Amino acid sequence: MTSVFPAIRDLARRILAIEGARTNAGETPVDAAVRACAKLQVPLSQFMGCVGFYSLLSRALGLAKKEVPALQVVHVRPDGSLAGFDQIDRGQDAGEFENGRVALVAHLLNLLVTFIGASLALRIACDGWPDASIDKMDLKEEDSP
Repeated sequence: MTSVFPAIRDLARRILAIEGARTNAGETPVDAAVRACAKLQVPLSQFMGCVGFYSLLSRALGLAKKEVPALQVVHVRPDGSLAGFDQIDRGQDAGEFENGRVALVAHLLNLLVTFIGASLALRIACDGWPDASIDKMDLKEEDSP
């Protein structure tokens, strides 16, 4: 299983917090993890194509499912969007649900770091979430779990 850098897991938590705070009154509630992945879909699809993004997100979801079994109902649609978050019983174990959201976004970011390098991956994340203090992150091999 792919290990996630602790700094990447922390970044995933910050991104989810920012996306969670952006829900406007009257909007249809969309999970923060779904919004975060959708926000990454645009630049990554331009960079690696729609099929490349689909593959990357599918792999990230597969890794996250191994960590958090509650994600078994979540899947990636052919257009690269996520479905199934609304089927998870959040009341049963809110902690596991939150861990699943973090795991998904963290694995997606970690795969980006693996395939395109830390500086480019962090630049893409910084473009999407400039208020997440991403520019202060430092990813080094010794930070890995």
